[in-house]
Amino acid sequence: MACDIWLVPLVDVLVHSPENPFAEDLAIYNASLAAHDLPPVPVFRYMPGLSGDVEPIAAFDYESLHYLRRAYLLQLTNLPVTPVDGLGGDYEQLLEMFEETAEQSHLVWHFDHAGAYVPIEFERPIVDDALLASGGPLGSLHGLLRELEAVAPWIGIDHQSPPVPVRPVAPTTLEGPAHPPAGNDGPFSRERHAWTGLHAAAIRALGQGSMVVFA
Repeated sequence: MACDIWLVPLVDVLVHSPENPFAEDLAIYNASLAAHDLPPVPVFRYMPGLSGDVEPIAAFDYESLHYLRRAYLLQLTNLPVTPVDGLGGDYEQLLEMFEETAEQSHLVWHFDHAGAYVPIEFERPIVDDALLASGGPLGSLHGLLRELEAVAPWIGIDHQSPPVPVRPVAPTTLEGPAHPPAGNDGPFSRERHAWTGLHAAAIRALGQGSMVVFA
């Protein structure tokens, strides 16, 4: 199954619009952030060149995302980062063995199909009943970027000169393929496919003041 990664600009023309489709989600995020003594999701003044348009930036399939999460957990726990042809019991066992470690990871502890990353620095993903009911753990873009940079060399990526994703030409369907599909450039091609999309989204979002959502 596939998903798109969308950038949602946190500009006043969108956030303060009565037609903002993310208004309810932002209210939940702000309540959860406040409960953890964190500031609300920032809202920026409109500037020329930055609109309130929501746009897709990349796409990947969920399995590639889990490949990447597996690689991150392996390097984090000092286990050999080895390629696999498919996800099996070893990944589930890894999550069970290092559940507490996984719960502290912005990359790993996040729903595949919903939820958001916001441009606020906090140590570990935020989880509460309201978030789980609406879309899953809330992640920090700063934390996600750090973790992507940590796993990059293990899957053959120089994060100082990252690959550029091909933006989706159209929204993907849940059961359809991701656009573009993962390449065949070596044993970690699927991990790199997911990494490239997430990294591009995190860099753009932090640079322009956006949140990242999965759809």
